[in-house]
Amino acid sequence: MTPQELAGHIKAALLSAISSGQLNLTPDDVPAEIVVERPKNLDHGDWATNVAMQVGKKAGLNHRAAAEILQPFLAALPGVEAIEIAGPGFINIRLSAASQGELARDIIAKGNSFGRGTQLAGKKINVEFISANPTGPLHLGHTRWAAVGDAIARVLEAEGAESAREFYVNDLGVQMDKFGASVKAAALGEPIPEDGYHGAYIPELATQVVSQNPGIIDLPEPQRSEAFREAAYALQLADQKRVLDNFNTHFDVWSSEKSLHTSGAVNRAFEKLKSQGQ
Repeated sequence: MTPQELAGHIKAALLSAISSGQLNLTPDDVPAEIVVERPKNLDHGDWATNVAMQVGKKAGLNHRAAAEILQPFLAALPGVEAIEIAGPGFINIRLSAASQGELARDIIAKGNSFGRGTQLAGKKINVEFISANPTGPLHLGHTRWAAVGDAIARVLEAEGAESAREFYVNDLGVQMDKFGASVKAAALGEPIPEDGYHGAYIPELATQVVSQNPGIIDLPEPQRSEAFREAAYALQLADQKRVLDNFNTHFDVWSSEKSLHTSGAVNRAFEKLKSQGQ
């Protein structure tokens, strides 16, 4: 039995308690969403719900009294082995082994279609995650958010939504200038600026930039600094894409912060806000 199925059974039990006159409520008082979650201590059962705390006050009862009224209705649900009331009115639910085995059979039978629905069908949702500076390799924090963001998009898609995965590239500002200056210094055999980037990947990038851009060292300033920054940026972003592809996280949209400014989009947004008195 899935949490969603159990929530549906709990709603049916609530309606039964109302129709029998044991709960002084109307069907409209039944919560639109019934929370079913794992108890903090698994010794307390397989699932827990605070539904009695949601309806108790409306029924003119304290929460625990409402839970006691619901207890026999919930105990009669298919697949339920035991119902226990805890604290001020939490209801702990223990499922039978047969019920859990049925869920396993259902998962195997449905395969990739298990857990899919249509609740979000027709909706388009943008999921933006990671948003790393293209000034160095991705680290563990980035990969954590890669897993979380991609999982969120997959859950939305499983409910019928059309999701777009967006990587927002922070490719504008002082850090990009410091990054470019660090790679240029390494290529010229000069000390890397104290406030620059000192990772072992910087000399490696410098070698790649010079190899792929013959004559870059001979450019006059400020063209040389700009050329090193842009060439190193392109290489580092490509490496981030490679790592994410290997991690099986693929983005539909790569949004550039720099392009928002160079296209005039940021200024247009400010002007619109000003025209609205913001």
